[in-house]
Amino acid sequence: MSDNSINNTDIDVSNPDADIDANYSKEVLDAEIEQQKKSNWKRNVFNVVFLVLVFGLTMYGVFRGEDYHAVIEGLKQTDLAILIVPCIVLVLAFVMLESVIIKYIFNTLGDKPRLTRCFLYSFVGFFFSLITPSASGGQPAQLIFMRKDKLSIAHSTLVLILVTIGYKLVLVVLGGVTLIIGPESIMSQITEVEFWIWLGIILNVIAIVGMLIFVFVPSLARKILVICVKFLNKIKILKDKQKWLNKVDDMMEKYEAASRYLKSHKVVLFNVFLLSVIQRVSLFFVTVVVYWSFHLHGTSIIDILLLQCLISVGADMLPLPGGMGITERLFLSIFQGAFGALTLPAMILSRGFSFYIQLFICAIMTVVAYIVVFWIPNKRKT
Repeated sequence: MSDNSINNTDIDVSNPDADIDANYSKEVLDAEIEQQKKSNWKRNVFNVVFLVLVFGLTMYGVFRGEDYHAVIEGLKQTDLAILIVPCIVLVLAFVMLESVIIKYIFNTLGDKPRLTRCFLYSFVGFFFSLITPSASGGQPAQLIFMRKDKLSIAHSTLVLILVTIGYKLVLVVLGGVTLIIGPESIMSQITEVEFWIWLGIILNVIAIVGMLIFVFVPSLARKILVICVKFLNKIKILKDKQKWLNKVDDMMEKYEAASRYLKSHKVVLFNVFLLSVIQRVSLFFVTVVVYWSFHLHGTSIIDILLLQCLISVGADMLPLPGGMGITERLFLSIFQGAFGALTLPAMILSRGFSFYIQLFICAIMTVVAYIVVFWIPNKRKT
């Protein structure tokens, strides 16, 4: 997994603010960050309200008509000694492995953020991803924290794009290969929901291709963005066309330098993919632990991991916070053969750790990240 001593680069990293326009002062940068934080506040309030609404609808859809006594009795059958600690460790490993990927890419680009700082970026990213539709809020929040730490904006953006490419590519490769090979033990379980899985693969492929165009064909990406700006200006959504065209030019200039670097160091992408496989599997393994905690037998670990992967594929790109609703629906359909009468209790436990416990931990660490990155430095200034 080591990189071939990536030290020589055509990206200027001697000045951490090199990609920020010379007319900007640090005071202006701080003001921009504060403005972004305020504008994001209202959006985050809406996202939380939307999350609560979707949660309520999901709970209603899952438990409607169910025998609550039977569900509780099913939950009592789990072996807590097998369940709790391993699942929490797997959730933490899932989040922290992204931190390792972030640090690795930054290092190859010449930046040297501390690993503990990267941990905070990951917790922040997952928290906002979990509460926003299609995980749209994670990367903008991470960029705000990275900018506050004076990391290169161009590098930060590129790092997050590569993380997302690796994250989605794992789903597409594992899910696509599974559907193409079509093992009977898998295909017999997904008959009712196969449409959603194929839809998820198609949407993820479109997203990956779009991001790869930005990274490796910035000239084409520039043309696409210019066309979009002109169209949005024509239909009166964007008022100041020149302002947005200037932003496009500024952004794409930053991409071009990093793009040239990555074209000559493709091993970076390969290593990111391998790390992303380990990261994804760590979260999928929560369902395996739930299966073990019920002392069930008959379904292989590989089948459980692949079935959980197909659930993630089907829910990943839908505009729901954390894939809420669709993930539960897919789990109850796909894992009926593995868990039988314990499918609903198993879904509650698997989803409880992989989503709700993860959300709780990330929420706490996001508060810690805000204190460390924003509050303490501001307090020192005053």
